Amino acid sequence: MNMNGTPSDAPEPTEASDLEEVEAEVVEVPEQAVALGVDLPEDRDDAVRVLLGHLGSARQDAESHLDDLRRIAADFDNFRKRNAREQELSINRAAERVVTELLPVLDTFDAAVSVKPTSDSERQLLSGMLNTREQLLKALEKEGLEVVPAIGEEFDPEIHEPVGPAAGDGVAVVSAELRRGYRLNGKVLRAALVQLEARS
Repeated sequence: MNMNGTPSDAPEPTEASDLEEVEAEVVEVPEQAVALGVDLPEDRDDAVRVLLGHLGSARQDAESHLDDLRRIAADFDNFRKRNAREQELSINRAAERVVTELLPVLDTFDAAVSVKPTSDSERQLLSGMLNTREQLLKALEKEGLEVVPAIGEEFDPEIHEPVGPAAGDGVAVVSAELRRGYRLNGKVLRAALVQLEARS
């Protein structure tokens, strides 16, 4: 024993940093293990096996949680898409209702502007009605309304409603439009009421 009371055969640390390093090796690992909730055996190989077991278990848990998060994200994405489709469908239904209610107004304008004016005042009135009708049509076109093509077109039962058969042989063609037809966003809202004639 030396004067400090330590055994004389014990190696003395040469520098303070060596002593700190030894203490870190002894103290740091157990503190980390305790912080992780792992009880490590003293044998190094056993400790490695225990840590690898905990690592494998933690990895499985992480993958399971990641799968759960992916499922939740996919469910939310499906919900978002379904909600957007339902909202778009609801908007389209509302627009269709409003436009359908306005079709008789357009019919009234069509009937009024078909009358030939006989005086200046009637011509001015007709000009005002034409402008109002065009403004209404443009506003409805922004919502997806389009006029069904009629006069001169080949008969199409999807968009034309004939008042009678075409006389003669040949291709049935629209010769007169009795009431305009309309499509809304590609869907036939009302077929055009037409007269047909046969053309060879």
